[in-house]
Amino acid sequence: MSLTDEERERLADVVRLQPTKNGELQDAWEMESGSEVHGYLEDHLKEYYYRDDDSLIRTTAEANDLVDVEPGVEPDAVAKGGVPERISVPELEARVVEVLAGPDERSQSVVSVLNALREAYDDDPGVDAVRRALRSLERKNVVEVVYRTVPTFRLAVARDEITVEISE
Repeated sequence: MSLTDEERERLADVVRLQPTKNGELQDAWEMESGSEVHGYLEDHLKEYYYRDDDSLIRTTAEANDLVDVEPGVEPDAVAKGGVPERISVPELEARVVEVLAGPDERSQSVVSVLNALREAYDDDPGVDAVRRALRSLERKNVVEVVYRTVPTFRLAVARDEITVEISE
């Protein structure tokens, strides 16, 4: 099956963002709904993606070979429940990794992470963007959630044990 330029670009997005959800692709592709994303995947990329046991969207080995981007995580590490050694993420997620509490530190709320980003980068990404970044990093097994009064977050691995590349 030959892909159009748009299909190839969107497949590259899925490879880069994996493991991902409809909502994350909806934002990336500026679509109206998760249903629209699902329809696109089924109509255009059915041969190149699958859903894992947690219903997260992942690409096939063939899809990874078709596009010129690195997958967001190393599939074998995540499949084994491990922490990847390398991730390729958008700039905001890379910044979150830099400011987030380490694995042996007290976990932080979303607002605490937002405040740390504001202080470190003189930037105001917004609380929803920070929450999405944290959840994306959680799906990549880089961040763990600690439930206190509110969900809080910290790195699942020491910063020096992971290489973070910016994908944008």
